[in-house]
Amino acid sequence: MASKSSAGRTVQPYEYRRRELVEPDWTRFPGWRTVSAQEFSSAQWQRSHCVKSVKQLHEVLGDLVPEEFYADLAQDQQDHATMSMLLPPQMLNTMLTDVTTSSSMFTDPVRRYMLPVASDRLAHWPSHPRASRDSLHEHDMWVAEGLTHRYPTKVLAELVPTCPQYCGHCTRMDLVGTSTPSVTKLKLAGKPVDRYAAMIDYLRGHPQIRDVVVSGGDVANVPWRQLESFLDQLLQIESIRDIRLATKALMGLPQHWLQPDVLEGMHRVAVRARRQGVSLAVHTHVNTVNSLTPAVAAAAKALLEAGVRDVRNQGVLLRGVNDAPGQLLDLSFALLDEAMITPYYFYMCDMIPASEHWRLPLSRAQELQHAIMGYLPGFATPRIVCDVPFVGKRWVHQAESYDPVRGISTWTKNYRTSIETCDDPGTGDYVYYDPIDTLPTAGQRWWGDQMERGRAS
Repeated sequence: MASKSSAGRTVQPYEYRRRELVEPDWTRFPGWRTVSAQEFSSAQWQRSHCVKSVKQLHEVLGDLVPEEFYADLAQDQQDHATMSMLLPPQMLNTMLTDVTTSSSMFTDPVRRYMLPVASDRLAHWPSHPRASRDSLHEHDMWVAEGLTHRYPTKVLAELVPTCPQYCGHCTRMDLVGTSTPSVTKLKLAGKPVDRYAAMIDYLRGHPQIRDVVVSGGDVANVPWRQLESFLDQLLQIESIRDIRLATKALMGLPQHWLQPDVLEGMHRVAVRARRQGVSLAVHTHVNTVNSLTPAVAAAAKALLEAGVRDVRNQGVLLRGVNDAPGQLLDLSFALLDEAMITPYYFYMCDMIPASEHWRLPLSRAQELQHAIMGYLPGFATPRIVCDVPFVGKRWVHQAESYDPVRGISTWTKNYRTSIETCDDPGTGDYVYYDPIDTLPTAGQRWWGDQMERGRAS
């Protein structure tokens, strides 16, 4: 509730202040002391200097972080990690911005989700009993390899199984990236040209589909000629009216999107789309204001100048990263005011293995949605959504029922997915589960009993 200060000014729960974006000085890191601005702004240099191992990280950071951190990280990579390590310099440079405090690497919000350590994971409930590698059942809904048809009018096209950077909480951890000691990844079997052709054939034969999310992985890892060819074919299908390109690299590797050949190509595609009345947008993935720098803002504005209709952000709610109202509002205002990126969604973290330390209960997501209302313009007030298995995105207040003690919420939908037949109404109750460690004692005891009974049977 707002209150009056001694001077009579109304004090709000959140005070808006415009903050100028800053590019951290990468030469503060011992391994990059001689890196020039020209090198750091090069997409080729960024890709060739990605950090892929604890050894490489040590070479960059040196003794700015304690040895216990490197040991903690190595243990996680060996025993728990669902994603291999891949950090572009741009993203690593937004961590440890305060080098005077060695322990800050443990609490850094970017580090917490991009570079998890073993001590982050929950000892008792590291994974929810109902967690699964493909928690959204996207592969079950493949109508061609890599093409998920979950909603009546929308599809997801996974063009490539790689990214310029790998997020620890990736919902496609079963497919994206290289295998880790704890997760053997699935592989796309077909050649790209054959997979893309099969996707286009399906879309041509299903005119009820008007919206295509082109993703992966990350479209920044698709060679531009291949990506432009695929987009050209999409634009030749009269029923397609919306095309959304998904790329976290806009934040993790903005240098890619600032390359002249890429921007020239985006302009060609944007002109074609606009002439045909097709909306072309770019969706990115920023979880904390710490990740926003002048380079990210420049890339977003360059895409808008190239002709895309909008650049939107789809973040993920993560414990220890952005689970406070001020953190969400700071990020949303910086996206809007400094980078011209529209805050769009914050997803609840999906129920993949080893993710419980990131996930929040539905009740907290509902509180956060309430807390951020009224500050941002309506068109830029992000919706907090739960991506419910077999259902899809639902606003967090749309749960049909919710038991906060056991952490079980039920949800409904009003359509059939591609794996439901005409005889299946597709409108039953579907379930989502809160992280067990956030439940009251009675709820944790109930789940413990369920596990014991499961083992006994």
